[in-house]
Amino acid sequence: MEVGDLGQAEAWLDAGLPPDFMGSRIGSGLMIGAWEGNLELMRLFISRGADINRMNGNGETAIALAAWRGNLSAVKWLLDRGARINAPNRQWSALHYAVFAGHAEAADYLIDQGADIEAQSTNGSTVLMMAIYEGREDLARKLLEKGADRSPKNDWGDGALEWAMRFNHLNIARMVTNPEEFNIAASQPKEKWGEPRRSVRMSKELENLLEMREKLVERGVSTEAVDKRIASERVRIVRSEVDRQAPAPRSATLEITANRKIPKEQSTQIIFDDKGKAVGFKAPSTGYFGTPKMPPKVPVKNY
Repeated sequence: MEVGDLGQAEAWLDAGLPPDFMGSRIGSGLMIGAWEGNLELMRLFISRGADINRMNGNGETAIALAAWRGNLSAVKWLLDRGARINAPNRQWSALHYAVFAGHAEAADYLIDQGADIEAQSTNGSTVLMMAIYEGREDLARKLLEKGADRSPKNDWGDGALEWAMRFNHLNIARMVTNPEEFNIAASQPKEKWGEPRRSVRMSKELENLLEMREKLVERGVSTEAVDKRIASERVRIVRSEVDRQAPAPRSATLEITANRKIPKEQSTQIIFDDKGKAVGFKAPSTGYFGTPKMPPKVPVKNY
């Protein structure tokens, strides 16, 4: 399907291949057509009953995959035939992918057609945050002009300002805050914003693609096709990082101590079970918890 063999696709469908059969890499024939921008392949699978809004194992629909690759003609074709422009709540949307991959035309079209600019990914990262992650200043500005909310934070507690500062996108940081807040943020040590995680992290696939690109450049051959695959692999890598779920709350024990001889000196601390690290505070010497009652004296019996 990826090489666009329509004859083989038709033969398999005639032989009983389910139109929504999912391949291991991209998904159904319709999804592969959207990924490759192959309208004829998409048309074939739709004519055989493919579900235009079906999701693959990663929660991606055909329109999301078309947007990921910047295949605007495929995006338009799918919308004209009833594809849902917005993903379910807290799922990666077509607009997330178009913005992250830097496909401004696809992003503009999706927004004009009603794409939700406040959509959140699986861990709550917004479309604006994806523009910030990759330093896409023009797209970030456009989203803000359209009214994108700057305040949401994802499950890790990161928002637009945190990502702008972490990745040193200072122009975008100025956009998402006021001058006073920006000056305060800029005066903070870099460690406050956390270690930058960028999509340049390597995978075997990306390594192979970069080597392939070098050989094409040496031979004077166009790199357009491989550049698209490199961009797509970078999105896959960063999605795997952004999709990380926030850690589950650590179990904790509240420990209160008191001394009968010095009833006003009492303290409390919270002990987290996973690391045994105690974080607490000393109770005021005024008897914050009140003077503890002494247990009644019980006579000792000898048996």
